[in-house]
Amino acid sequence: MLLCLSASHKNADFAMLEVLSGRVGNLSRRVVDEMSFIGGIVTVATCNRVEVYVDIEEPVTAVEAVAVEGLVACIAEETALSSEDVHDAFVSYMNMDVAEHLFRVSSGLESLAVGEDEIAGQVRRSLETARAEGTTSADLERLFQRASQTSRGIKNVAGVGEAQRSLARLSLDLVESRVVDWRAVRVLLIGTGAYARVTLAALREKQVDEISVYSVTGRAHEFAQKRGLNPVSHTGYAEAVATADLIICCTTGTGYVLDAAAIARGRAALEPGPGALAPMPSECPVSHSDPALTKPALVAVSRASTARTAQVVVDLGLPRNVDPDVTQQPGVELLDLETIRLHAPITALQASEKAEELVGRAVRKFSKVSEEQNVAPAMVALREYFLDRAEDEIDRVRLRGEHTGPTEAALRHLVSVLLHEPMVRARELARQGEGQRYADGMNALFGIVVAESAPAERDAPAAAAPDAAANEAG
Repeated sequence: MLLCLSASHKNADFAMLEVLSGRVGNLSRRVVDEMSFIGGIVTVATCNRVEVYVDIEEPVTAVEAVAVEGLVACIAEETALSSEDVHDAFVSYMNMDVAEHLFRVSSGLESLAVGEDEIAGQVRRSLETARAEGTTSADLERLFQRASQTSRGIKNVAGVGEAQRSLARLSLDLVESRVVDWRAVRVLLIGTGAYARVTLAALREKQVDEISVYSVTGRAHEFAQKRGLNPVSHTGYAEAVATADLIICCTTGTGYVLDAAAIARGRAALEPGPGALAPMPSECPVSHSDPALTKPALVAVSRASTARTAQVVVDLGLPRNVDPDVTQQPGVELLDLETIRLHAPITALQASEKAEELVGRAVRKFSKVSEEQNVAPAMVALREYFLDRAEDEIDRVRLRGEHTGPTEAALRHLVSVLLHEPMVRARELARQGEGQRYADGMNALFGIVVAESAPAERDAPAAAAPDAAANEAG
């Protein structure tokens, strides 16, 4: 039985998501250790969602309520939040609703920017992490692999593939009306991970020429060398902050990498110069908490009329990479995830009917295979029952000293003929969600009791084979 708890930009505020995403790193191991009826767990934590997918392998009374209560308690302890706050932040899905939800998530249909293409890679990496931690299960393997297949099928569908708009691209779209010439914009990219690579691609689409990169962990030089960028050392960080027109932060670490003090130190060391972005009018201050980025405040002007560089800081991190106090510095405008959510042109990015159809088809296929797998033990048990009877008869022929060749061949053929119709019927019942009727009938007719799969069998990954989504963006 599959269960998903989901907290996302749709049902939780970003402050809550920030706390959750930064503190659920040990959740999977804890859940497996403390909740004996959980056969597997995969945790997905991205910039605008935290989700927990579990495989419940033991039948318990009121299983959904018990599992949800246990998961909420574990999350509350891991995050130091109250159980009430955690419960309010999550919504739950069961069985095939779990599959539909994950397929939509992996395909970018549930993202802040519909069609976001980083999410498929994030979902894939979540499964890889669960494998490394030994917390996945056969059913979760199959669920996540099908999600990757679905996302690839939807990627080029009209209305989704055309959008291909990540959060990085959306943020640049919001900055665009302030840009005089993208080729003259000085960009400081803070971070060298997956989001940094996607952000760099978005900047190059805008034909940005002057890009510097800084890494808190010291990876800037290697990242820059491979991509023709300007690496920034720790000692040169303050100067890079002061001279950048656009600063984009996209690291996965905890703690702020940029605050008002850092900007002040850089500015104190350098004389302000003209920039490529239009200045922010004093009568139209914009901060991370403003309800709108008004058009009059974003109208571009010429470089010659720029008295002081206006700086835009984009924070794509969750937890936050940037202290909101940066807006206390003159001319600094902050676009964080909350702001991007308010201003993203979601209506222009709605998924096509074709994409929704593909998700529905994938869910139906997943359900069909799930039901057939559930009835498979009963089919195996019936085949073994008949073959055992045939072997008994063959043994009796041998004891009489007769040649068993023709008899053995005839009996095995007869078993195959007799089993054909019951096997076909088993699959039909499984597709109708009535596989238990088949098992009950076998018990009533032949006294065959189908044993539950052993936990050790279910814990083995369904496919250690390479995930075909390995080349997804993200």
